[in-house]
Amino acid sequence: MSESSGAAAGSLAPADRRAPAERRVTSWKTVFYGFTRSRRRQNRRTSDADIVFLDWHHPWLFFLAVGTMLLSCADAFMTLKLLSHGMYEANPVMAAVMELGTGVFVATKMALTGGGILILVYLAKTRFMNRLRTGLILTSFFSFYCCLVCYEIVSLLKVL
Repeated sequence: MSESSGAAAGSLAPADRRAPAERRVTSWKTVFYGFTRSRRRQNRRTSDADIVFLDWHHPWLFFLAVGTMLLSCADAFMTLKLLSHGMYEANPVMAAVMELGTGVFVATKMALTGGGILILVYLAKTRFMNRLRTGLILTSFFSFYCCLVCYEIVSLLKVL
């Protein structure tokens, strides 16, 4: 046995030299980088099965997010039109915001809807109460807005 092999046998194995701390940390930098340069579409390790924040989302979520935001804009516009024709706001929270002014109403509506959409897309792979996938909640909001805008169109046609 030579000296070099004896020294190598006494040295630490590569697995023993690893840092014990978890190096994978999620931050806003991670979210921004993942948004601009998405590449991970599935988990790499079986130990990552519980991690649901991936870099890539299905295009259907993009459709739902953009569609819901556009329908929210249409809802705000038609709500203002219907209010000018004598209708009233059924949502008591938005009715209180409406008293502050039209601009505040539109800004609040867009901020609340946009913030909710961002959260739902970011958490799209999680399960709400371990049963309902969050992406399904976004689909429900889109369906709700479709029905609401159709109702407002019919109401606007009756008023005109």
